[in-house]
Amino acid sequence: MSDPQPLSTPAPARPLRRGVVLVVCCMSLFLVTMDVTIVNVALPVIGRDLHAPLDGLQWCVDAYTLVVASFLMLSGATADRVGRRRVFQSGLVLFTLGSFLCSLATSNLALVLCRVLQACGGSMLNPVAMSIIANTYLDARERARAIGLWGATTGVSLATGPVLGGVLTQSVGWRAVFWVNVPVGLLALLLTARFVPESRAARARRPDPVAQLLVVLGLAALTATLIEAPRLGWHSAPIGAGFMLAAAAIFGLIAHERRRSEPLIDLRFFRSIPLSAATLVAVLTFTAYSGSLFLLTLHLQEVRGLAPSTAGLCLLPSALALLVCSPLSGRWVAAGHTRAVLVSAGIAIAASGALMLGLDAHTPLARVLLALGLFGIGMGLVNAPITNTAVSGMPRAQAGLAAGLTATSRQVGATLGVALIGALAGRPPGVGRLMAGAHVAGAQHATWWLVIGCGLTIAAIGLAVTGARARRSVERVAALIEEPAARAAIHTPRS
Repeated sequence: MSDPQPLSTPAPARPLRRGVVLVVCCMSLFLVTMDVTIVNVALPVIGRDLHAPLDGLQWCVDAYTLVVASFLMLSGATADRVGRRRVFQSGLVLFTLGSFLCSLATSNLALVLCRVLQACGGSMLNPVAMSIIANTYLDARERARAIGLWGATTGVSLATGPVLGGVLTQSVGWRAVFWVNVPVGLLALLLTARFVPESRAARARRPDPVAQLLVVLGLAALTATLIEAPRLGWHSAPIGAGFMLAAAAIFGLIAHERRRSEPLIDLRFFRSIPLSAATLVAVLTFTAYSGSLFLLTLHLQEVRGLAPSTAGLCLLPSALALLVCSPLSGRWVAAGHTRAVLVSAGIAIAASGALMLGLDAHTPLARVLLALGLFGIGMGLVNAPITNTAVSGMPRAQAGLAAGLTATSRQVGATLGVALIGALAGRPPGVGRLMAGAHVAGAQHATWWLVIGCGLTIAAIGLAVTGARARRSVERVAALIEEPAARAAIHTPRS
């Protein structure tokens, strides 16, 4: 028998209640997204305090993004099945507890393990928050405005993280970048219990544990191999085995999902050119962003000798540009200028990388700030077309899943960006030294070429995937997915 009607189709909530629900969902998105960036500025201080090498600091960042990326899809499906508010509350508890335990860590390993717990909670928040908003705002126009505000929170959180992290690390200490999550998480938990209604999907997808295991295994193997390769050697047996395991997990996932009637990731979706393009753009954008942010925070403090608060303020041009360009991008995309926005974003990111080529301790700071401003413009412009292209590239009934795929792609990109830095840098000379001399020069040179390549590829994708051929691919995917669903509905007896 189906779930009670109030859980699958909630009654319209009053405006005040809807507003509080939206605020709670935005708070959760702010916490999870900000935590990707706020830790970066504190990394040099964490490294010195906990005696962590470069690969240890990479794991501090990647343990979080890896777990979030791995479990986003599972969390959304579980919430549809057992109750969205229940999963959302569980996520808030785990995220808040994990943040508090991170602040108590006395070793790099303990910090990484606490980041894993924190990320388990974080993976339950963003996809479930989107579902809660969709089930709270039943009017299409109001729902569009609410989702727009929820999406704008991404830009605010990405912009706030590095600056706030620098100020807190300098004034209080690195542990404060985790303390800040605790009161916000507790407040969100109380408001959720009071105002957020429970809801479930009328028909939730069946679990797919094999696919989930393969996703975790593939991402973890690839990330670990890239991070540890400079230490163990690219030709060593463990690194070769790591690459083989990652490849086997990916091919195994593809083979398994093709046989499933209700897969975790329906591979037919990727026949939609806009969806595939949005997924690739998300990976490229966040690979460039997380990699360059990780490297720049180390450069500003370890090479230039700046204090954490000053290093955080140096990232302000990027933050301000991102805040200004994010809403403008949304308006231009809504007006039908997706191609121009994507191309402009790619060019801005590539130009930022070009300005950073040859970066060293003697490079004028004004040039660094200009490059950061350009990167912020690119990041601000690209977020709206990623989500819009993905959602418009799927049948309307699958819009939430399309948004979940792009959210996962962002986290995958963030994970790969940090992992690639170590692979490009090689092993730093000297125990406990994070960045030094020729080592940082080589790492930066390769990193900025990577950023340039990502930017130019984004611009090329913008030119290639916004035409008639892309629109026809969406129609073909809709026919593949909706016709079998309609036939199943005809032959499925009502409860």
